[in-house]
Amino acid sequence: MVSKKTFGVTLTVAALLASNLAVLTAPAPCRACFSIVVGKDASADGYVVMAHNEDDSPPQIVNHHKVPRKRYSPGEKVTLRNGGQLDQVQQTWAYIWSEMPGMLFSDSYINEWGVSVTSDNCPSREDKPEITDGGIGYMLRRLVAQRARTAREGVLLAGKLVERFGYIDSGRTYIVCDPDEGWLFCVVNGKHWLAQRVADDEVAMVANTYTVRRVDLSDTDNFLGSSDIIDYAMARGWYDPARDGELDFAAVYANPEAASNPSNSGRQWNGLRYVASKPIPLGSDLPFSVVPRSKVGVAEAMQILRHDKDQPELQLACPTESPSTVGCAICRGMTQTSFAVQLRRSTPLDIGIVYWVCLAPPGTSFYIPFHFGIPDFPAGFELKSQRPSQTLFDRKVTSPFRADALQAFWTFSNFRDKVLGTSADAIARARAQAEDVERNALALQKPLEEVARQRYVADRTTAMQLLANYSYGIYMSAFDAMDRVLSER
Repeated sequence: MVSKKTFGVTLTVAALLASNLAVLTAPAPCRACFSIVVGKDASADGYVVMAHNEDDSPPQIVNHHKVPRKRYSPGEKVTLRNGGQLDQVQQTWAYIWSEMPGMLFSDSYINEWGVSVTSDNCPSREDKPEITDGGIGYMLRRLVAQRARTAREGVLLAGKLVERFGYIDSGRTYIVCDPDEGWLFCVVNGKHWLAQRVADDEVAMVANTYTVRRVDLSDTDNFLGSSDIIDYAMARGWYDPARDGELDFAAVYANPEAASNPSNSGRQWNGLRYVASKPIPLGSDLPFSVVPRSKVGVAEAMQILRHDKDQPELQLACPTESPSTVGCAICRGMTQTSFAVQLRRSTPLDIGIVYWVCLAPPGTSFYIPFHFGIPDFPAGFELKSQRPSQTLFDRKVTSPFRADALQAFWTFSNFRDKVLGTSADAIARARAQAEDVERNALALQKPLEEVARQRYVADRTTAMQLLANYSYGIYMSAFDAMDRVLSER
């Protein structure tokens, strides 16, 4: 078993929770990801839920930072990675930052207002991009997190930055959410973009190709985008109204290989079928979003992100995948981190925003909850901000297992390596243990939050320390569970 002295404390997990109740290499693009947006009326919480698997080829590491508000002097500038500049604002908001050092498009953010940003690589067909002052890429999502108080404000800011500088990568869908709205912001290499809001009573999913199809810029409640998004497609010869009818953005702007890739449509279909109120035909013409048959919460989002089994129908949809690679699975071997975030406004946002984060593929790992208002993440969630070498990565992941609270990413990645190297029974035990830990966390969440809410106005520090201790207790529970799984081999 893992000794609690390993963590620098002597309390058992149960005692800790009871006490709570009383008180690199060159920058690289990401390869494949999967995202979920649950509209507020489709959500079990009554507010938007956002969830994401971040898939990137190793070697990688994931760090977590809590960045406070910052004030700036008049005249200060923000310098983009390729040299472009823009005026700094007077104040930037506090935010959680999931960092993958050395990666240009793999970080995720959640700010103090609940504005949350992540992305899926979605290649476009653009081959003549307009770029000004080096363009924008890496800094786009951070600027949204630093400056936006709503998702809509974040989408409009991102659009202005793209139109000013030009987007440097082929294409991408940014998922931009707040407690009330979830948007899919589709950006094309250069200066074109289109965003659609997910209907409040629906759920949307993205798997590495554009899913926005309609273009109705007159409907500003649901669509935002470049004013010439249709005219540009006509000028390039991609779209002819007489031949094609109404413009289908995904069909016109996506890279044809990405749009027709059965792995992308297969993963989106696999996710949607978990929640859809009626059957969805398998194919590339999938709906932007669906009405769920029941309310969707973080537990259901985690279940979808853990999906690692193929369906019989997908054996035809994914002919290039062998059975051993579980073709069209949502949870993949290169999933480096996964999360589901509750964006609740019915309570102070310090308590209402809860980031359930998983390091390593969720099929063999654990979601740990962190409330936005906690002072910081445990020390082990922030290591050196440098992409590891392949040698270091291999050494850390394949070494004998030892739970180390000061090296969270390496511990969970090492555990995955050991479980996958044993048997299907070990994998099943790992998943069962993870789900037990998460059920316990969900059961404790409501009563702990109620205590924290009662104390928050008079003593915010104590309230948030109570929730920080809750998170740390769940963290240690995961370590105990990993020990149990490996001791039963």
